Amino acid sequence: MKENKTAPYLFMLPALIIYLSVIIFPVFYSLWISFQSGTGIGSMEFVGMKNYTQLIHDEVFWMSFKHTIIWIVLTVFVTTTVSLMLAVLMNQKFRGRTFFRAFFYFPSVISAIAVAIIWRWIYNPQIGFINQFAQMLGLDFTQTWISTPNTALIALFIAALWQAIGQPMILFLAGLGGISPDVLEAASIDGANGVQTFFHITIPLMKDTFIMVISTLLIAAMKVYDIVKGLTDGGPNNATQVLASYMYNQVFQYNNVGYGTAIAIIMVLMMLIVIIPYMSFTAKKE
Repeated sequence: MKENKTAPYLFMLPALIIYLSVIIFPVFYSLWISFQSGTGIGSMEFVGMKNYTQLIHDEVFWMSFKHTIIWIVLTVFVTTTVSLMLAVLMNQKFRGRTFFRAFFYFPSVISAIAVAIIWRWIYNPQIGFINQFAQMLGLDFTQTWISTPNTALIALFIAALWQAIGQPMILFLAGLGGISPDVLEAASIDGANGVQTFFHITIPLMKDTFIMVISTLLIAAMKVYDIVKGLTDGGPNNATQVLASYMYNQVFQYNNVGYGTAIAIIMVLMMLIVIIPYMSFTAKKE
């Protein structure tokens, strides 16, 4: 029977069509729109690089860019660290371990808008839990956490952190579970204490888990939007504005489709600039 050499390509064709139509075409079409000016309804006017040159002089864009970078740094270092610490703790044997694992994972299955509503009540200056708890401790103050520019971004990140730690924690638990007890026992016999074993044995053996966790957290941080929209909508005075929320406002509130799409292209380039070198660096470590 004669071998059909085209059969593998025919099987790949449906997936290729979907990939081109859902991923590749929208990217290049968005790039084309970023060189246009208009509302997106009716004809658009080609303006070349005008949208990008306008971004250079846009103070709100640079504020959004700075806040996005801060968010990325906080996510990579704080979220990863807290998730890892929780995973190490939840990996110990104690009563109620399953309950606490579910307790810390539960926020990750809640929608970001629901999380924003919950934390809006927590941050409420009159009846919010934080201010009420502080008053119970005898601290006489009423802090407007998300209405003050100096505290709004950090308050927003804490709310996002509460939701974000669950999934990385589960991944770290899986990584910890894949380490052979014999390796840890051998390190203990050789005289390594708990801290030395953790940093020189456990973490290197979880390299693949770290790659997965940090990659997903980086992508999520770069396109953070829901929690910002639901909790502060970029305020006060753009103190929590990030690139995704600013892009949304330009496209859907102000009908600056070309300008908003240019911001989206900048976000894509940021992801490529960060993710590709990171993945290349980690691949060399294989």
